[in-house]
Formats: sequence, C-alpha cells, structure tokens
Amino acid sequence: MGMATAKHILKRILMMLAGYLVAVLVGLVAVAAIYGVLSSLPDAPQYFDVMGVTPIAVLVVPPLGMFVYFLTIVVTGLQTLIFALIAEFFSLRNFLLHMFFGAAAAAGGFFLIWPGTTEDMDPERWADIGIIAAAGLFAGLVYWLIAGREAGFRRPLTAG
Repeated sequence: MGMATAKHILKRILMMLAGYLVAVLVGLVAVAAIYGVLSSLPDAPQYFDVMGVTPIAVLVVPPLGMFVYFLTIVVTGLQTLIFALIAEFFSLRNFLLHMFFGAAAAAGGFFLIWPGTTEDMDPERWADIGIIAAAGLFAGLVYWLIAGREAGFRRPLTAG
C-alpha cells in the first residue's frame, strides 16, 4: 500500500469522524426544533409542551447538553459505524441512502435508551420514534454533505 493510499484512507476516516460528530449535533438541534414546532401547534397534546421545552433546555444548559451529546454518541455510534463502513467499502454516495442510514441509526439509538418501547407502544412513543427518525434524516444529510459525497476507501484512479 502506497503512501498516497494510506493518506487517502486516513483522510476518509477523519472525514467520517468529523461528519458523524457534526451530524449528531445537528440531529439534537433538529429534535429540539421538531418538538418545539409540534408543541406550538393548536390542539397539540400536553406531552409536546413538556418535550418542547426539555430539548431546548438541553441545548441551553451546557453540562446537560454535553451529557446528552455524549449519550447520543454512545447509543448511535455502533450502528453509525457499521453504516459508514458499508458506505465507504462500497462507495455508496447517494444522499437518500445516507439520510435513511441516519434515520435508522437514530431510531436504533432510541430503542437502546427505551428497551421496553416494543411492548409499550403508546402514541407518545410512536411520536418520539417519528421525531427521532426525522432528526436522523437531517443528521444523515449533514453526514452526507461532510463525508458521504466522496465515500470510498479506494482512491479514484487519476489519469496522468
């Protein structure tokens, strides 16, 4: 393996990491925004009022925000790594695929935090899953913008 190939792989790994860390932050902001918008709708359930304030508090109070940020990394890290490696090995560059991966990783992280969700599927849990998955769509798009557009560990051949 040549030095240029090693540099390319290192660059891709750093881009994956940067893309993931920024995407998690954007996903958390999207969760706060979605809950905030839903809580302002007429006839919104009381549940959304509480959830509309809680994510904003997480974003405004730094220690709480850092805890939620790192918790999100812990619960979404493994599935995101798997999706990112699949995208890199197969040079998958479709933004819709990355958005789907983001939604799936976010929903998977939600099920890790709330393991009893599958037995207790009340309307609030369905709403939470939808909101978290929607935020994952935004996170997946941000990941694609940073790292996914040029996915592929193999260096492109240059004509020379």
